[in-house]
Amino acid sequence: MDDEQKAFIAGAIIFIISIAGVIALFMWGMPTYHVYSAKMEGMAQLAQADQNRQILVTQAQAEKEAATLRAEAIAIVGAKAKEFPEYRAQEFIGAFAEALKDGHISQIIYVPTEANIPIIEKNTRN
Repeated sequence: MDDEQKAFIAGAIIFIISIAGVIALFMWGMPTYHVYSAKMEGMAQLAQADQNRQILVTQAQAEKEAATLRAEAIAIVGAKAKEFPEYRAQEFIGAFAEALKDGHISQIIYVPTEANIPIIEKNTRN
């Protein structure tokens, strides 16, 4: 054999060994990559679940705080309504004016009253 053939055979052997090495590398690397990939996917799902839980907890805390503030406001309004009885009349007048402005009331009937009792009979004095 001459040197050219020896060089060709040596190159072919190196090429075959390189291909075998690449195949061996893939055979080792692919399962390892799948394990790594599954681990990373699991960690991402765990982080997303934790974030979703934190969002729900924060929303629940905000709703609880809002409900507490609403309850305090209702208690204050109730206390002031007991302290100032004319408050209810003012609230009624305000609600009536709002409904009138919005067009929810189409007709107003005035009833004459005396001490907040409707007068239903006409007094005829001569």
